[in-house]
Amino acid sequence: MAETPVLADPVDVDEEEAEEEYAPRLRLSRRGIVVLSALGALLLGALGWLVFLSSVLDVRVVAVQGLTGDKLTAHQVTDALGGGQHGPLARVDLDEAERRVQALPRVARAEVWRGWPHTLRIKVVERRAVAAVRTEDGKYTQVDAAGFGFATEDEPPTGVPVVELALSQQANDALPVFGKPELVRAAVTVAAGLPREVAKQVGAVRVHSYDDIQLQLADGVVVRWGSAERTERKAQVLAALLPRKAKIYDVSAPDAPGIGG
Repeated sequence: MAETPVLADPVDVDEEEAEEEYAPRLRLSRRGIVVLSALGALLLGALGWLVFLSSVLDVRVVAVQGLTGDKLTAHQVTDALGGGQHGPLARVDLDEAERRVQALPRVARAEVWRGWPHTLRIKVVERRAVAAVRTEDGKYTQVDAAGFGFATEDEPPTGVPVVELALSQQANDALPVFGKPELVRAAVTVAAGLPREVAKQVGAVRVHSYDDIQLQLADGVVVRWGSAERTERKAQVLAALLPRKAKIYDVSAPDAPGIGG
């Protein structure tokens, strides 16, 4: 006997379709959409007013980090901001704030960012003197490794060599070609290339001519350096020679150095 096929009850199918057809659906009218859009715009407007115009999120603290001594103070840094340290934190022009801080002579680099809800944070990197150049009025201008003079004081800083121009007659005759600024830059290049432990022992960098630069160590020892060329290599050779006691070290030809006395 053949099996009788089982069919779905047509009444049941119709009932399911009817339920789906009459199921409640969430639909917004145009008026509802307009109302929700208005509420969203109102919320965004209130949030914008709160952040950018009100005093609720004003700058209340300027936090400065990276200061290494008493020559550059947090007060000087905050003063450089001008009006940028007041008003809503969100409206502070960070690029402009960085430019203002970096305009301070003792600042090599600055980074400014927001510390919500009320703090403007500034990180500074101070310039480090590698040499002090004696000026015509007897003072000393501190110069960093890039050759930038950033401070002039009555005395050179401790542990920093003093650049002295003791030009030979030949060097004076050649000043139209190698002027004093170029000779000073050559001396600063030498000072900047010295390892710190060596730089602390150097009292002066004496320039007799473009290719006759000498270091005067604190204990009277003389280092014949030659020109500012190959300064890095010469500094390595000098550091290796210093443990050998001598009165004169000659690294002007670093591949064939010499000592004397």
